[in-house]
Amino acid sequence: MGKVQVEEQAKKFVATDYLGNMVKLTDYPNKRVLLSFFRGASCPFCNMRIHQLIKAYPQIKEKGIQPITVFAATSEEIVKYAGKQNAPFPIIADPSLELYKLYGIEESSVGMLKAMMNPAKMVRMMFSGFFNMKSIKDRPIIPADFLIASDMKIHKVYYGKDFGDHVPLQEILDWK
Repeated sequence: MGKVQVEEQAKKFVATDYLGNMVKLTDYPNKRVLLSFFRGASCPFCNMRIHQLIKAYPQIKEKGIQPITVFAATSEEIVKYAGKQNAPFPIIADPSLELYKLYGIEESSVGMLKAMMNPAKMVRMMFSGFFNMKSIKDRPIIPADFLIASDMKIHKVYYGKDFGDHVPLQEILDWK
């Protein structure tokens, strides 16, 4: 599958979150969705973003936006790392990368290097409380975010350039 484009119909899916709940994109009719893809559950950049989304969740929810997040990890790995944050939104376990393929998410060792060459990003990550050595072995998946309108068309496509690159939170909150 190739990369997703703006104005395309969102790729429908049925998946299971790390708590065993069924998550279907079609369960959110007439609601806007932020669909975010991450690396492994131990990725410190990913956990920093989950933390940011949790903190902003009241504002996101107030705007009528439903976050759905996807990790290239097992449910057990999510419980051990990202799940500790008790996100108020679904975190899907996708160790076989089915949804990643559906949405054209790529792997890139260059993306890892780009993150490592950004001193400010690295310092934030090192002192975030989420750093761990396990994440070094995770696949070099580059994150991506999709803003899906209430008619299930893709409003915004954001394929990251490095491990910590996501659509800016303010852009999500400003989405009309």
